Amino acid sequence: MKCNTSLPIIFCTLFVLLSCNSTKKETTDRKPNVIVIFMDDLGYGDLGVYGATGYETPNLDKMASQGMRFTNFYAAQAVCSASRAGLLTGCYPNRIGISGALFPYAKKGINSNETTIAEMVKDNGYATAIFGKWHLGDVKEFLPLQHGFDEFAGLPYSNDMWPVDYDGNPITDTTNWRFKRFPPLPFIEGNEEVRVIATLEDQAQLTTTYTEKAVDFIKRKKDEPFFLYVPHSMPHVPIAVSDKFKGKSEQGLYGDLMMELDWSVGQILQALKDNGIEDNTLVVYTSDNGPWLNFGNHAGSTGGLREGKGTSWEGGQREPCIMQWPGVIPEGKICNNIASSIDLLPTIAAITESKLPEHKIDGVNILSLLKGEKDADPRDHLYYYYGRNNLEGVRKGKWKLVFPHKHRSYRNNLPGNDGHAGSTTQVFFEETALYNLRRDPGEDYDVKELYPEVVKELEMLAEVARQDLGDDLTERKGANVRSAGMLTE
Repeated sequence: MKCNTSLPIIFCTLFVLLSCNSTKKETTDRKPNVIVIFMDDLGYGDLGVYGATGYETPNLDKMASQGMRFTNFYAAQAVCSASRAGLLTGCYPNRIGISGALFPYAKKGINSNETTIAEMVKDNGYATAIFGKWHLGDVKEFLPLQHGFDEFAGLPYSNDMWPVDYDGNPITDTTNWRFKRFPPLPFIEGNEEVRVIATLEDQAQLTTTYTEKAVDFIKRKKDEPFFLYVPHSMPHVPIAVSDKFKGKSEQGLYGDLMMELDWSVGQILQALKDNGIEDNTLVVYTSDNGPWLNFGNHAGSTGGLREGKGTSWEGGQREPCIMQWPGVIPEGKICNNIASSIDLLPTIAAITESKLPEHKIDGVNILSLLKGEKDADPRDHLYYYYGRNNLEGVRKGKWKLVFPHKHRSYRNNLPGNDGHAGSTTQVFFEETALYNLRRDPGEDYDVKELYPEVVKELEMLAEVARQDLGDDLTERKGANVRSAGMLTE
């Protein structure tokens, strides 16, 4: 902007300041943007601000210093598809019939009657996009464009799931679905496969591809409200890193990958700043479940929490979570309240002034936590479900009650190395146990004999869940569960 040199300097200065204030007001008057960055198999201890060593995550550390870091944030369930279904619908995944990790050719996905975050905000004038891993049905009827997203580019499922064998024949027997070599994975744009990811070198470019598409979307949509979902394929095995980060860390390939994933966050945050919308954007960073510990040096860290991916112990379901929204979220705030990925939908509804789904959801609005309001505690309790519909635990405040159940265990099993899986065992947890997670986050000391009144209170909460959501462990069906989407052919 040039000023007429014949005007007094003070008027030129005043004109510039008024112009800048007008631009800022125009930006803040718009509906806020929302970005959710969702990792795959990231552990609670995998970021610098959560205690990671041997590599640095400066962009995430800075994001935490400028925003809020959660210490008791939970995935909807400790496995891929179920966790993603919970995040996008605001429901415990067992409420909507989604469990486990859907395999290629699964005739199942999110029911079209469910409302995703993307559908909710799209009805309110938002542009929507997903760049990354979907994993909620790989046939066209279940792909993102059928669930509220305007744009999709990425993999339809996990990067270790091969839809065909080496001869191009469909794999129908999933008992032996991992391979030492890499048959092609479909890379989809919109509803169509546009290329294949056929080698580990191809996978090494996924992080960069998702990042570049996210940055491009931000540039294109900077003048309108948007919801951007970036569910990375990494650090789910097989892990792979581009040349720009290969060999950069002290922790080998996993550390290199964490540095690249941190770079990706930095690129997205810089794009917001470059396009003048940083102050009008909520950015959420978290993970779908804990680390796949039997992969050893190709897996992450739980930060000392018990067990890992595929279990309802803390190491499987408690996740790192950082949120940033300048001017709304206080800088450098640590939130110790219970929160979950299922809370994102109602929270986003509140900040975007979008209409909530008419059907029952399980998430709660945690905007009061984001604002740092004193004594805010919107989530009173949390249920730990796993499997098809097993209620394995319930938490309220610092207390967690765990019920007898069979589960995968990594304990006392030698992990694998360099991409090879070590063994796990199936164990039966035989007696109900009570843990004080403030003193015992590793869930080692059962204190139910000391606090029978706490056990009784949590058992009553569990009974409410069994009536509402059901519980296979006690053979309860549940009054308010809904069906997943199913292909009839």
